[in-house]
Amino acid sequence: MFDSILFHLALIGILGIGSQWIAWRFRMPAIVVMSVAGLLIGPIFGVMVPEEDFGDLFQPIISMAVAIILFEGSLNLEFREIRGLAKPVFRIITLGAFLAWIFGSFTAYYVAGLSWAAAFVIGGLFIVTGPTVILPLLRQAKLKPRPAAILKWEGIVVDPLGALLAVFAFEIIQFLTNPSVTIEALLLFFVASLFAIAIGWLFGRGIGYMFDNGYVPEFLKSPIVFAAVVACFTLADEVMHETGLLAVTAMGMTLANLHIASLSDMRHFKENISVLLLSGIFIMITASLDRVTLLQIFNPNIIFYVILMLFVVRPLSIWLSTMNTDLTYQEKALVGWIAPRGIVALTVAGYFANVLEEAGYVDAALITPLTFALVFATVCVHGFTIGPISKKLGLSLQGKPGVIIVGGNRFSNRFAKVLKDLNIEVLIADPSIEYWFQAKNSGVPYFKGEILSEQTEYTLDMTPYDKLITTTDRDSYNSLVCTTFVPEMGRDNVYQLSWHVDEKAHPNDLVKRAGGKVLFGEGITLEKLEEKISEGYVFRKTKLTKKYSFSQYMKERENDTYLLALVKESGNFDFFSMEGMNLKAEPGDTIVSLAPPVKEMKKIHERLQYQRENNKSLSNKS
Repeated sequence: MFDSILFHLALIGILGIGSQWIAWRFRMPAIVVMSVAGLLIGPIFGVMVPEEDFGDLFQPIISMAVAIILFEGSLNLEFREIRGLAKPVFRIITLGAFLAWIFGSFTAYYVAGLSWAAAFVIGGLFIVTGPTVILPLLRQAKLKPRPAAILKWEGIVVDPLGALLAVFAFEIIQFLTNPSVTIEALLLFFVASLFAIAIGWLFGRGIGYMFDNGYVPEFLKSPIVFAAVVACFTLADEVMHETGLLAVTAMGMTLANLHIASLSDMRHFKENISVLLLSGIFIMITASLDRVTLLQIFNPNIIFYVILMLFVVRPLSIWLSTMNTDLTYQEKALVGWIAPRGIVALTVAGYFANVLEEAGYVDAALITPLTFALVFATVCVHGFTIGPISKKLGLSLQGKPGVIIVGGNRFSNRFAKVLKDLNIEVLIADPSIEYWFQAKNSGVPYFKGEILSEQTEYTLDMTPYDKLITTTDRDSYNSLVCTTFVPEMGRDNVYQLSWHVDEKAHPNDLVKRAGGKVLFGEGITLEKLEEKISEGYVFRKTKLTKKYSFSQYMKERENDTYLLALVKESGNFDFFSMEGMNLKAEPGDTIVSLAPPVKEMKKIHERLQYQRENNKSLSNKS
């Protein structure tokens, strides 16, 4: 009853996405949770054996999924991103990769006990630090732009190169040791690699031309790109095995640097597909391992090999390849430490283990446990240490959350100043030069530009900001900005001021479908806030104590007080909104509000009264 392919597919999907959620909820590396889940249903409890259950479809499914993931990652490789980093990135993906190959191969031969043939094949494969593990780690650690860009480019570009280098090593070894392999076969490999790059470039240019000239309707753009990726990968891979990964990488990079607007609209769809595929195939791969392979992982030679790869081979290859570049010691140390291996290493290693065994290399049986040991060790070690080490080296933006306020005006400028005074990272984004001067005089950071512009992605570092609020007087623009940033920041972290509506046109239904959460409550528009400021309303920062609780504050506050934000003692904060007016406040928290100037007026009256009494006393004496 529960042994059908349909059940296994459902189980893989549930465990994959469930692992992603658990990793997000408890701030763990997702690939670690997925590995554990795969091992539980595979070799430990024997619920499924994907290689047997899916039969001949197993390897094509894995290969196609890896190709799509690699294409999605290469769509992020815009050359504008590495301005100023071109030299170290080029060094790392060329000289660094070559050194890692040589050092890794010697380590595999002398320490792990592999033959020269298997050692050079596995050494080439282990230069990869794929996007399947690097990109989630970068999101988790919130690195500064420079080290993040280096690690991302290395991970995506070197991923197909690692597979190709393994093929190259195998072809060379076959040529040197097998008389039946001729120089023509070796040249064919190089020609096939160039063909793969050309195919990827042509597919990318073709899709770009069709999209730019309106030959494809919007509803077909994502399916066409998806089908083109599959076709590009298959065509190149049929010519020469493993060159398909190079083809889809070339296709993705070509599209990324054509700057096609509609590709940005599809980015979130492609990311969702990538996450789904990544989760599923990692469960499948780990579930396919057997108990004998798992026991071999604890072989002392394999353990020592992994230690040397972690602490010697990777750091040494990075330090040597980045000599005489402008990378700081801290950046070299971080990049030299972070090198988690991922799905490409596991899938391609399995392929070469079979190929080498068929070619008569008995020690090829060690390749699979060796690969899994390195993948699991690097993912665990680097996944749990990237955050603390990057913070220790001063390369992390991890800290208190920040907020971007879209829209410059009197209210946003003064509100931003209050938040800044409470040590909250705040930035106003608006193209107006008038409000830029106001913000500058107040000491509030200001981005003079259009937040929705494509250029903003390259001129504004969004990493420090976890929340976004829109405070312009245009309802549709506020909703558009919020809707644009919902996939990136999450629905609970984007806010907009209340819509301008009458009683007959209530916005509740629209707000649920588009835009962000309604700031400060229904009906509190920018005009109303500006009007209150003109009337003399003031921003108050009220700190709660054990004696002065939130409930007491709510009873004693002045009428017509607008609750704006709740800043926790830890530095976290949230905004009062139509959906969240009942925020939980505790002693030590600070409430930011816009309140009538009752206290100020009382002080003014008291001062005037004192002056009158003082003047009256002086006149009586005279």
